[in-house]
Amino acid sequence: MSHPLSSGAHARENAPSLAWLGRLIDATTPDEVGELIVELAEAQPGCSKATVLWTASDGGCLHSIPPAAPNADRLAQAHAALAAADGLQLSPADPNHLAFCLLQQERVVLLVALVTGADAKAWLTLVEPGLQLAARHLHHAMKLADLYDSHSQLEHSENLQSALFAISDLASSELDMPEMLQSIHRIVSTLMYGENFFIVRHDAERRTMRFLYYADIKDQDVPDTTRELPLEDRQHTLTWHLLTSGMPLMGNNEQLLEQVNGPLILSGPDSDDWLGVPILREGQVHGALVVQSYDKGNVYSHDDLALLEFVGSHILTALERKQSKERLEDSVRKRTQELAQANHDLQHNIVELQRAERLQAALFQLAQLATADIDENEFYNRVHTVVGALLNAENFFIALLADDHETLEFPYFVDGTERYRDRRTLGRGLTEYVLRRGQSLRAGLPDIMELERQGQVSLKGMGNPALCWLGVPLMVGDEVTGLVAVQSYTEAVVYSIADQELLSFAALQIANSIHRRRAAASLHQANLQLEHRVEERTLELRQQIAQREQIQRQLKHQVMHDSLTALPNRGFLRDRIERVLALIQRHPDRRCALLYLDVDRFKVINDSLGHLAGDAFLKAIASRLQRCVREPDMVARLAGDEFAILLEDIDFPSAAINVAQRVLATLGMPLKIAGKELEPSVSVGIACGNAHYVDADELLRDADIALYRAKELGRKRYVVFDETLAKGMVDVLAMEGELRQALQHDQFQPHFQPICRLGDGRIVGYEALIRWNHPQHGLLKPCEFLKVAEDSGLIEAIDWRMFELSCSLLSRHGVKDTFMTFNVSALHLRHPNFDARLIRMVEAIGLPPSRLVAEVTEGALLDDPEIVRATLDRLREVGVGAALDDFGTGYSSLSYLHSLPLRMLKIDKAFVHELDKAGNTNSTTVVAAILALAHALNIQVIAEGIETQAQRDALMAMGCEMGQGYLLGHPAPIEYWLEPHSQTA
Repeated sequence: MSHPLSSGAHARENAPSLAWLGRLIDATTPDEVGELIVELAEAQPGCSKATVLWTASDGGCLHSIPPAAPNADRLAQAHAALAAADGLQLSPADPNHLAFCLLQQERVVLLVALVTGADAKAWLTLVEPGLQLAARHLHHAMKLADLYDSHSQLEHSENLQSALFAISDLASSELDMPEMLQSIHRIVSTLMYGENFFIVRHDAERRTMRFLYYADIKDQDVPDTTRELPLEDRQHTLTWHLLTSGMPLMGNNEQLLEQVNGPLILSGPDSDDWLGVPILREGQVHGALVVQSYDKGNVYSHDDLALLEFVGSHILTALERKQSKERLEDSVRKRTQELAQANHDLQHNIVELQRAERLQAALFQLAQLATADIDENEFYNRVHTVVGALLNAENFFIALLADDHETLEFPYFVDGTERYRDRRTLGRGLTEYVLRRGQSLRAGLPDIMELERQGQVSLKGMGNPALCWLGVPLMVGDEVTGLVAVQSYTEAVVYSIADQELLSFAALQIANSIHRRRAAASLHQANLQLEHRVEERTLELRQQIAQREQIQRQLKHQVMHDSLTALPNRGFLRDRIERVLALIQRHPDRRCALLYLDVDRFKVINDSLGHLAGDAFLKAIASRLQRCVREPDMVARLAGDEFAILLEDIDFPSAAINVAQRVLATLGMPLKIAGKELEPSVSVGIACGNAHYVDADELLRDADIALYRAKELGRKRYVVFDETLAKGMVDVLAMEGELRQALQHDQFQPHFQPICRLGDGRIVGYEALIRWNHPQHGLLKPCEFLKVAEDSGLIEAIDWRMFELSCSLLSRHGVKDTFMTFNVSALHLRHPNFDARLIRMVEAIGLPPSRLVAEVTEGALLDDPEIVRATLDRLREVGVGAALDDFGTGYSSLSYLHSLPLRMLKIDKAFVHELDKAGNTNSTTVVAAILALAHALNIQVIAEGIETQAQRDALMAMGCEMGQGYLLGHPAPIEYWLEPHSQTA
């Protein structure tokens, strides 16, 4: 590439030297070119110090030659030079400081020089020709450096993928144990910092451990890898914790101490970071893998932990197979080793001597070919001649991987009469097999057929297979670049292991020679093709960036969308709500709305029809919801059967109500799923967003509160959020806390309502009813707090406290022949040990069980009649009676009378209240029938809710013996009923 130089004799006189120009041409990195610019500047008279500054490709950081952090003055001079139109700016404070802009295109390059004893512009005239050349060369060096950086990143990704394949292949490799373990160590070291690495095997039955492999740069006390040792010998060490707990450990010493259960003994040198994972199979620990770092710059991540766990699962399989095979091979080897050793040593010495002589000569010739002034065809002909002197190479070819790593090129091919083979795409031939494995292959025809049977290779389209085939990879560093192969079609020529070794040695020099010749050719063409290559590389990088951006878009879509319905998920919805609320903050007159939807009775559908039908149902619901909205409004699936609709811009709340009504109508249409016709429905909570909302969670919370209220009101409806709903939720939370305090401070108290004989009004029993002595609100009835207690899960603890208090008070103060009824909810009856716990409590108090009667409702019987019947039977055996409460209002009242062990039943107050009204024939008939049926079954009857004398008289006339109600007595503390006037009602 040519560079413009200043014209005239003066410019030629001050042109840079040829030696300097040669070094400039040889310079390939920005640092090298920068050093030459500094050298050129400081070589001119009057310049005592010079610095080259340039920005990174992204403009984010500043580099300098010589390497140093420039001070504030120097940076100010650099920025002043950028502002100057001609690229030259003298410092106002010191006119001897000169800043010159060499390049200001994709990035900025500056030369800052301290010129003393000379005119700055005159000095610039001296160095300008060289600076122009250097600036152009520096521009290309920066472009090339950027391309190398990109290539390195791609190469790292490919190395990671290759390493994972290599780990998988080791489980079925033919390597011996040490080689296999060393290979694993090398592979792990390519993926993470693994210089310090060891593998431990664990026998859980024998409680032993063995270090199979150990590599550590600092630990001088290397464990013996040939023997097992008891696990207790390493008790409380990191390895011991890893094997006994079966959980991975990662971090520095302080972090590891927090992760282990018990004391920790640190052995060996202190590491800055330590990572260990157990080798597990079916939950049992069979060993462990450990890497550690003594360098603070090398810290392990959770990706490293996951990778080690993956390695461990393959190592266990390989170890078990290898140990089995080694035991058999050891047995055979020991029998033949002594006999074959003497003959082997003699033959080996002879062969090695001959081979060394031939190999030395061949390697020398191959090395000379690397720099020989011959064309490519002559080079490969001579390589063939050299290889032919080492072994039979009548059929010989060299295959090289193209730059795209998807095509094979055959720069030299001799096979019988055929002397040329065209390039081809990588397939499944023997050549590709060697390239994939990176190891040489010597195979006869049976071996080749076996590889084809295993699916390792395919000979289709490859011509007639050779009777013997020998191929060796060409390696440059750790990278496979191609292959050199010989093959035989006659039984007279069979390649031996010695031939394989000779060709392997030759292949190393052949690969080096090819690489050096190609590098020299590439360097020769570099200056001519640099700009073209930059354009091609730039296009390629843009394509790769476009591909990565497409992948990132796909990943973002997957992360932010529900996999079942393809609807946006909760995270996507929150982001959208945040954007809409931010827009409303800027435009307070805007409004939005969030509809929170819950599919009614979805669990019944899922449990009845199966999860597949449930998924199909949810997809259909999602499809219908999408038809109910318009752009830019959004439907999202939050979790399970919960959905949401975001209306981004509404004029009035009525618009959100219209959408809710449309949703209820659309979803209410029949839907056929799994052969069943369903009529789905949803409950909808609506929250209208305005400038008062600043956070998405607030809008979601209020919509959820409205949804909860809609479900309370009976489902299949919508509720719009307002402040009363919010206050109700806050009150519920406050009451939950107060209920817990009430339990702790014993604020609950039983009140007793008398049960009387209707004939003489004498008290024969009581019903225990709960009251709450609230410290601020006074005495509270059950209707004011029981619902909150049930929803919060506190009801069981409250009930048991009431059982204990009621029984204790009755035992201490009650008349000995009175009984007490207490309400037992379905929640208690679901516990199989309810009766046993109740009996233990009564025995501890000293109350006779016969004085207790447990009241159950017909609703409680519907949960599981068999369990309830068994519980009541066990209670009856010890004397605790049972009463059926609210009789006559349930689903199948009469069916329980003959099947349950009942002592009493209570006629519901709804029938009793009708007895003193005109035209109460139906109620009178029902009550009379209940009394007759109960007397026939020998069950006592108690009429509830007696409030008038007429009701009492009517019941007495029909033969009812007992009753309770406000006419007979209000609920009161037990002390009230101990007064003499209170023994009758």
